[in-house]
Amino acid sequence: MAIKTTVHLNFRGDARAALAFYNSVFGGDQMLVTYSDAHAVTDPAEADQIMWGQVASADGFHVMAYDVPSARSWNPGEIPVFVSVRGDDADVLRGYWEKLSEGGSVVQPIGPAGFSPLYGMVKDTFGVTWVLDLQVAYPAA
Repeated sequence: MAIKTTVHLNFRGDARAALAFYNSVFGGDQMLVTYSDAHAVTDPAEADQIMWGQVASADGFHVMAYDVPSARSWNPGEIPVFVSVRGDDADVLRGYWEKLSEGGSVVQPIGPAGFSPLYGMVKDTFGVTWVLDLQVAYPAA
């Protein structure tokens, strides 16, 4: 059996904008289903919010997101999750970094780290913390 895990981000009214932003950073295809599209509207003011959305690119990037309805409790907390993007092309990773950093806040500047020649952490404009690093072989323990 093979499995694949995908980060699923929860927002309160910002899922559409967040997915459009991630699509502009990573490319690929964006799919959005609103509460109205799914005939699942519980609050007319939220009919056009995202019930299910994703961005998926041919190179393997995949993120999902939705807008938590106001009838449900939602608290994003303090750094509840990191989204890790690990790749083997430093230039591509730097390009993602530049785009994710726009309007965000740098937690750890991108550069060499003890475990990777390229590593950085940034919190984007939607409050999501991204970790980017260059994949390298680790010596066996």
